[in-house]
Amino acid sequence: MLKGSAWMTVGSILSRILGALYIIPWRLIFGVSLFPIANSLYTQGYNIYSFVLIVAIAGIPSAIAKQVAHYNALNEYGVGVKLYKRGLVLAIAMGILSALILWFAAPFLTNGDDNVIPVIHSLSLAVLIIPTMSLTRGYFQGYQDMSPSAISQFVEQLARVVYMFVSAFVILDIMHGNWVTAVSQSTFAACVGAIFGFLILGWYYWRRRSYYRGLVANSNNKLNVPTNQLYKEIISQATPFVILGAGVTIFSLIDQFTFFNIMRIATNFSESTLQVNYAIFAGNANKLTMIVVSLASSLAIAVVPLLSEAYTKKNKKGMRDQFSNTLILFEFIMIPAALGMAAIAGPLNRTFYGTSNMDFSSNILAFSAIESIPIGLFVVVSAVMQGVSQNKKAVKYFVIGVIVKLITQFPLVYAFGSFGTLISTMAGFIVANELIIHSLKKSFGIEEEKIGNFTAKILFYSLVMYFVALVAVYGLNFLLGFIVNPFSSIMSLIVTVLAASIGGFVYMYLSLRSRIADEVLGKRVQKIRDLLHIS
Repeated sequence: MLKGSAWMTVGSILSRILGALYIIPWRLIFGVSLFPIANSLYTQGYNIYSFVLIVAIAGIPSAIAKQVAHYNALNEYGVGVKLYKRGLVLAIAMGILSALILWFAAPFLTNGDDNVIPVIHSLSLAVLIIPTMSLTRGYFQGYQDMSPSAISQFVEQLARVVYMFVSAFVILDIMHGNWVTAVSQSTFAACVGAIFGFLILGWYYWRRRSYYRGLVANSNNKLNVPTNQLYKEIISQATPFVILGAGVTIFSLIDQFTFFNIMRIATNFSESTLQVNYAIFAGNANKLTMIVVSLASSLAIAVVPLLSEAYTKKNKKGMRDQFSNTLILFEFIMIPAALGMAAIAGPLNRTFYGTSNMDFSSNILAFSAIESIPIGLFVVVSAVMQGVSQNKKAVKYFVIGVIVKLITQFPLVYAFGSFGTLISTMAGFIVANELIIHSLKKSFGIEEEKIGNFTAKILFYSLVMYFVALVAVYGLNFLLGFIVNPFSSIMSLIVTVLAASIGGFVYMYLSLRSRIADEVLGKRVQKIRDLLHIS
C-alpha cells in the first residue's frame, strides 16, 4: 500500500502543484482587471466539465482496477485482459456520447452567463479522449503497478499547463484578442494534455508487453467468463464509482447553482462582486486545497485493488488490518498537511493571487484547508467500501450527505455568505463519513485502541506544527516589514517556503522522536533519524 500510495501521491501532488502554479503567470497574462472574471468563467466551465467527465468515465477505470485485481488473485490474467478490451468499447462509446451531450447542452448550463458556452464547447473535446486514457490507467492499477498512471498524470498536466500559457499569451499579448477566447483555449488545454498522457501509457505498455503476455500464458486459464457477464460486472461495479467519484464535484455544482441566487436574496452585492467571491472560494481556494485532497485520492486508488484481493481471498483479518492501516496513514499525512496549509494561508494566497481581497481570500483558504480533511476522508473511506464490495451502502450514505448539504445550504449561505458553502460541505461529508465508518466497523471490525492512540499523537503533533508555522508567518512578516513590503508576491513566497519548512521540520522531528513515523512508514525512516541525529 505504501509503495502504491507513494507513486500515486507523487504523480497526483506534482500534477496538483502544476495545476495551482499555473495561476501565477496566468494571472499576470490576464492582468488585474480581467483575471477575476476570467477565473470565475474558467471555474464555472470546469465544474460542469468535471461532473460530465466523471459520468463519461463512468467509474470504469476503478471498476476495471478492482476486477482485474480480483481475477489476477485467481491467476486468471487472461480474463483481466478480456475485461480491459470490453471496457475499452464502453469507454469509447461513453466518451463520444458524453462529448455530444456536453456540446449541445452548453446553452442550458450557462447559469445566466453566455460566455460559459465556448468554454464548455472546448472542454467537450477532452471528454472524447479522457475516458479511454483513464480506463488504461485502471488496467495498470489492477496489477498494482501505479507508476504508469502517476507519470502519465504528471505529463498530462505539464502539457496542459504549457498550452495554457502559450495560448493565453498569444491571444492576449500578441494578437490582442478576446479574453473569452483566451479562457476557452485555456480549457481546451485539457484535451491537449490528455493526448500526451495517453501517449505515455501506450509507451509503458509497449515496453512491458512481453511481461503481461507471459502472465497470461502462465494463467490457470480454467475460468471462462462470457462477454455479457463481463459487461455486467463492469457496469455493476462502475455505477457506484460514478456517484462516489463525483462526490466532491456534486457538492461544487450545488454551490455553483445556488450560491448566486441565495446571495442575491441575502445581500445587495453587485454581480461582479458575486463573481469575485465565487471565484475566491470555488476556484482560488479549491485549487490549493485539492493539492491536499489529492493525498487522500492517491491513497484511495492504491487501497482499492489491495482490499479487493483480500476480499476475494476471504481474508477478514487482512481487510480489517488494511482498513485500520489506511485510516492511520490517512491521518498521518492529511491532518498535518491540512493544518499546515491553514497556518500559511495568508502568504500562500498572496503568492498565487496577489493582494486583491487578501484578507477575505486568506481566511477562505484557511477554512477550506480544514474542510479538506472530511473531504479527503470521504475519498478514502468510500474507496474502502468499494474495495470490499459495499457499493450500495456507500452510495446510500453519500446521498444522505448530499441531503444534509442541500438542507443546510440556504440558511448557512444566507447567514455566512461564502463561508456558509464551506460549512455546509463539511456538514454533508462529516455525516457521510460517520455512517460509512460505522458500517465498516460493524462489518469487518477496526482496531479502535490502535487508531485512537495514533490519532491523539498525530493531532497533537499537527497542532504544535500549526502554531509554530503560524508564529513563523507573523514573525517573518514583522521582520521583513522593516526592509521591504512583506505582502508582495515574492516576499510572500519566501515567507511561505520558510514557514512551511519550519512547521514541516517540527512535525517530522516529533513523529521521528516518538517513533510514530516508524510504525506508520516502516523501519526505513531510521535512515532519516540517523541523518538528523535523533535518538
